[in-house]
Amino acid sequence: MRSLQQLLALASLIYLGTMTDNLFAFAAQLALVPRTTFLRLSIWQTAAVTTLVVAAATVGSFLTIVPLRVIGLLALAPWWLAWRAWRQRHRAAASAPPRAGVAAFVVTVALGADNLAVWIPTFRANAGWRFFGLMLVFAFWQGLFILFAYALASHPRVREHGARLSALVLPWLYALLGLIVVVECGSLKL
Repeated sequence: MRSLQQLLALASLIYLGTMTDNLFAFAAQLALVPRTTFLRLSIWQTAAVTTLVVAAATVGSFLTIVPLRVIGLLALAPWWLAWRAWRQRHRAAASAPPRAGVAAFVVTVALGADNLAVWIPTFRANAGWRFFGLMLVFAFWQGLFILFAYALASHPRVREHGARLSALVLPWLYALLGLIVVVECGSLKL
C-alpha cells in the first residue's frame, strides 16, 4: 500500500513531467496577448487539462478488463516521445500559436498525447481514494502552472531560456515517466 507522501510525490512528478511542454506553449500564447485576456485563456487551458484528465480516467476505467501489468506496456509511448524529443532537441522552437481561447484549448489538447500515455495507466493503477488524491494534487499544480505561465509570459528572456533548456531536459523526463508507468503497473514483476 502506498503512503500519502508517496502518492503526493507520484502525482506531482506525473503532473510536472507531462505538463512541461504545455507550460512553455501556454506561456508563449500568453506573451502574445494583452494581460487583460490572461484569465480567459487560463480558463480555456484549464478546461483542456480537465478534458485530458476525464479522457484518461474514462479510458483507464474501460481498461479494467485488461490486466494492469499489460497496461504498463503503455510506457512505450513516453519512451517513444523521449526518443523523438532527443532527436529534435537541437531544432528551432515552433512558432507561437494564434491568439484565442480556443487556440489555448486546442494546443493543450494537441500536446496531450504524452499526458494521456502517462495518465491512463497511472489512473488505472490508482483507483478510489488514491485517484482522488491524484486529482487534488493535479488541481494544486494546475493553479501553480497558471501562475508560473503568467510569470514566464511577463518575462520573455526567462521564457526563451526555459524553452531552450526544456529541449535538453524533455527526453530524460519522458524516459523517467515511462519508467514510472512500468513500475506503477507492476509490469516488471515476474
